[in-house]
Amino acid sequence: MHPRPSPIAASLYTLRDLNADVIILHGPHGCCFRTGRLLENDGVRVVTTAMSENDFIFGASVKLEETLQKVDSMFKPELVGIVGTCASMIIGEDLKEAVQNANINAKVLAVESHGGLSEGDNTEGAIAVLEAASKEGIIPEEETERQSEMLKLATKIEKTRGMAKGEYIAPSYGDDKREIAEMLIEKIKNGEKIAIILNAKKETTYLFADILKIPFDKINPKNKALIIANLDKNTGLPRIRQHAANIQKELENKGVRIEFITGGLDEYPVTGNKAADILKEKKIDFLVVAGVPHAVPIEKLNVEALAITDGPRLVEPLKEIGYRYVVTELDAHSKTLGTDKIVKSDFGHVLKEILD
Repeated sequence: MHPRPSPIAASLYTLRDLNADVIILHGPHGCCFRTGRLLENDGVRVVTTAMSENDFIFGASVKLEETLQKVDSMFKPELVGIVGTCASMIIGEDLKEAVQNANINAKVLAVESHGGLSEGDNTEGAIAVLEAASKEGIIPEEETERQSEMLKLATKIEKTRGMAKGEYIAPSYGDDKREIAEMLIEKIKNGEKIAIILNAKKETTYLFADILKIPFDKINPKNKALIIANLDKNTGLPRIRQHAANIQKELENKGVRIEFITGGLDEYPVTGNKAADILKEKKIDFLVVAGVPHAVPIEKLNVEALAITDGPRLVEPLKEIGYRYVVTELDAHSKTLGTDKIVKSDFGHVLKEILD
């Protein structure tokens, strides 16, 4: 019952990760407005065909052709994505025919995405882009298959352990950050062994990685945290691999040592299990999981744990599966779009403030 992410937005983000220069939304000018504006912070031009009431009746193929030609003239792009919307897909607009008629210089990916795709899962919009990219030879077929499997697993996790598991989950902002920060610092002072799992996705990792920069070794030099992260810089679409490389380099420059790398940023549905398997062999007193904590099977680990999430509707599900404490980071996407460096998190800021 509560709102969920849209397949249209997922299509936009996936085209961004393919390094599309321009994305055309074939629909009303207000469709996915916030996502489109945010993506421009990442260097992607997002435009719309601005379909109106008459277009819903008579069609808007000509508008799409004209928009393609204008985009080609204005921006000289190499890769253009067209994303269908509820309006254009319901009336059966033929995106590929418009692409042929426009005959522009750029390679064009036409993606028939809309809010009612099958079950309406946002990941279906991402899969539609991957399949189109594979057909055009932009990515190998096996990469499409790998990522599609990851996206299906991500949907399963949301429906069984995340914000899609209930009919309605009220938003919550979790536990008091200062109280949790003071507790964490006290545990490190007292010699309790701390592990931190970074199990994050896409650009939001720039926010969740902030906790890894906290100088915990200054609290107790003999008690260094064990760090596990899904920062494989050789896995995923071009932009995703670059995020992992950027974060790894910044952490190395700060002297942060990652003990175990569990996989790539698009593999968070399975890297959580890998991290849990590693911890089964370690003696840990307290665990911090940042990013997508519900993808880590915390219930299989006999340890007191803190989840750091960007979803107010995830607080309740996270406590249900075994996290004793949960803190939330708001506006993760808007804070991380357009950056190539780790950004300040709210919880990290509180920790640093106390330490200073």
